[in-house]
Amino acid sequence: MNPTELSADPASFPDKAASFMLHGPVGKLETISDVAEPAEARRGVAVICHPLTPEGGTMHNKVVTMAERALRESGLDTVRFNFRAAGNSEGTYDKGHGESDDLGAVVDWVRRVRPDDALWLVGFSFGSYVTIRNATGLRADALISIAPPVGRWEFETIDLPTCPWLIVQGEADEVVEPQAVFDWVESLEHPPELVRMPDTSHFFHRRLMDLRGAIKHAVLGWLPPARSA
Repeated sequence: MNPTELSADPASFPDKAASFMLHGPVGKLETISDVAEPAEARRGVAVICHPLTPEGGTMHNKVVTMAERALRESGLDTVRFNFRAAGNSEGTYDKGHGESDDLGAVVDWVRRVRPDDALWLVGFSFGSYVTIRNATGLRADALISIAPPVGRWEFETIDLPTCPWLIVQGEADEVVEPQAVFDWVESLEHPPELVRMPDTSHFFHRRLMDLRGAIKHAVLGWLPPARSA
């Protein structure tokens, strides 16, 4: 189903799939929201961030859309958006600094229209770097990091979150060094839950459904209360 196009900065969370432009720090941010089935709906919203913009990353990336599907099927409403300079979002690429501000603007909107909902942050590759570095400041209730680019970006100085945290890493990743991720996770005082996926490349070719299942299984115990409760 194609999302319904709405005006900028909707005053409430759309009740069906919708696309709109949010006001960001340096211009408009192209955004898509979607909602869980009523029978499955939970009191939570997942904000999902895409991979590196200069390398073609957008919110339509297949890993991003599969993560969105897994969380929506788990009962969360979802928000995807394009960082500055990606798709129809305005601005120029800013090496994670401005993109952190973009994420903050989207979270501000989510909190304005869903003030009582749990906030989950989800990222793939560069998007996981942006969400990890901002999870504490944005007071995320849960964090999901898919192929976090350890070794490509500065992780050592990040104020790491204490919320429930899942990392999914392919063991045949050709972009992110898998062992660097495993060693980093092992070095943490409070390591996140780690799912290692054998024979899995960076973009999860032929393993997207396995990624969906891994996410849905891992988050079962973290889900917020039913929206109807």
